[in-house]
Amino acid sequence: MRLGRLGPIGAEVPVVWRGDEAYDLREVTTDIDSAFWTSGGPDVVSRRLEAGDLPLLDGAEGMRVGAPIARPGAVVCVGLNYAAHAAESGVEPPKQPVIFLKTPNTVGGPDDDVRIPLRSSKTDWEVELGVVIGRPVSYLGSSEESLGCVAGFVLTNDLSERTFQLEESGGQWSKGKCCPGFTPTGPWLVTPDELDHGSLALRSWVNGEPRQDSTTADMVFGVEHLVWNLSQYLALEPGDLLLTGTPEGVGLSGRFPYLHAGDVCELEIPGLGRQRQTFV
Repeated sequence: MRLGRLGPIGAEVPVVWRGDEAYDLREVTTDIDSAFWTSGGPDVVSRRLEAGDLPLLDGAEGMRVGAPIARPGAVVCVGLNYAAHAAESGVEPPKQPVIFLKTPNTVGGPDDDVRIPLRSSKTDWEVELGVVIGRPVSYLGSSEESLGCVAGFVLTNDLSERTFQLEESGGQWSKGKCCPGFTPTGPWLVTPDELDHGSLALRSWVNGEPRQDSTTADMVFGVEHLVWNLSQYLALEPGDLLLTGTPEGVGLSGRFPYLHAGDVCELEIPGLGRQRQTFV
């Protein structure tokens, strides 16, 4: 299934898509949130969709596309998870997953404008596969249990301010990761049964010029390992968002200029849709 949320910020309507048509889920759930995953919401939606028992959302085609999940309880991120990106960052690929956190209020719609932070001269783009958690995760016995804990996959942009992240960090990355709007997410969430997450193409462009072009097959640590590994250190909850790292081709490489007001960043993962942010 493709699930999402349409409408103004703070008043998004939960929907499910079939083809180009968006069906209103407000008879099933108030939002795509923790309660939706824990109450069996996806099964209810699937049954009602197959039965033709969901109303179309009037005017859906003209509505703003919001993040396909409500504000998560946590946004957990993996750094340096593509060998080529580690190389362009000047470090060796990690032996263990490198983890940092973003604040939940960084999550925004895929096409919302993003404001360049005050004092910023190094705002950077990072196309990433996002993983939405669908059930409580703690101390998994093996990586084989991981996919059973995944609600779905999303396209994300792990925007970063490199001066804040690396030069003013005090040794931890989150200062450069938590600026408002720094996690554009969506346009939709796709459930695991409809996606081969191990071989997805990831691409990004700035002002129409190619930047990143890679595949999730090049991850240092795959989705299953990441979810298992994280479960040994922290408890993940339904609705939490995990960002799995970005491939090479970012501004930090020194090959491209950083983002400035007026720039347009586009990202795409086939099956998970496309984003387009204007920086202001």
